[in-house]
Amino acid sequence: MSDHQDKVTAVDVARLAGVSQSAVSRVFTPGASVSKRTVAKVRAAAEQLGYRPNLLARAMITGRSRIIGLVVAYLDNQFYPVALERLSRTLQERGYHVLVFLAENATEKVSEVIQELVDYRVDGIITASVAMSNDMTSRLAALGIPVVMFNRGQDDPRLAEVTSDNIAGARKATEFLIAGGHRRIAHIMGWQGSSTGRDRANGFRQAMADAGLQPIAMIDSEYSREAAAAAAREICSQAERPDAIFVGNDHMALAVIDELRFGLGLSVPDDVSIIGYDDVPMAAWPSYDLTTIRQPVNRMVMATVDALLGQIEGKATPQKIRIDGPLMIRGSARIPEGYRA
Repeated sequence: MSDHQDKVTAVDVARLAGVSQSAVSRVFTPGASVSKRTVAKVRAAAEQLGYRPNLLARAMITGRSRIIGLVVAYLDNQFYPVALERLSRTLQERGYHVLVFLAENATEKVSEVIQELVDYRVDGIITASVAMSNDMTSRLAALGIPVVMFNRGQDDPRLAEVTSDNIAGARKATEFLIAGGHRRIAHIMGWQGSSTGRDRANGFRQAMADAGLQPIAMIDSEYSREAAAAAAREICSQAERPDAIFVGNDHMALAVIDELRFGLGLSVPDDVSIIGYDDVPMAAWPSYDLTTIRQPVNRMVMATVDALLGQIEGKATPQKIRIDGPLMIRGSARIPEGYRA
């Protein structure tokens, strides 16, 4: 069966469908102009003959594969499955195919994945919480393959990036805690090797300094549930326990709430207020009811796709895009007077 399929060509499909070979090509080219009647005839003939277009061969001829590579470091954080699904759907709606690769956030691992994507002749690459080395960036620039960093930034003008406004969001979260009367505030940070983690920590520091307060603790928990729970145990077992904790993302914040309630027997928010960052679906579950900064994922996805396709089509240059996200007030933190849940 496979030998027969390998021998079937677009010419055979065109002959059976009674159309030109160029019409067959248009049917299998996303975004190409072709009538519904022709599509139906060509797809019926292709199905009957067992024909499948060779997208990589076409890429060698046209110079465009219409394939986008998505590289993500990990999927434990519930924000990323949601974001990747929406990125994939949006790209598919724009006529592009998507290849998703997982890569540890180590330079050599990312480099291996990027090389695979180059071998697939991708038209562009989106990295989600993955850092790019200078060598990788230079190589992709030389090959004319644009890159957009999603939810991560890097100080390189050749790289476009789309993030929420992490500094402003962290300030907003911290100011909410301060307005609620909290003074002993800790920050369980995201990985400080990432721009996202650093920016949120900086926003926290700025808001605390503006209020004349010193953080009771700042611990890098590297976006790990286990490390975040351990940090919560450490700082809440001290003689001067915090009355509020700003956690660097919801993935860790949910673990902190579990640890405080079931490990230390504390009440959230009566004993300790908790605020997260991302607004993942679980944050709204009644069992967590997490107050958090919402990452505007739909706007971030659209900005990322527009930025990447704009570069592919030669209509845009790399930009650094920051999108403000709202504070979602729920029940895990004391609500200050004048705020509404």
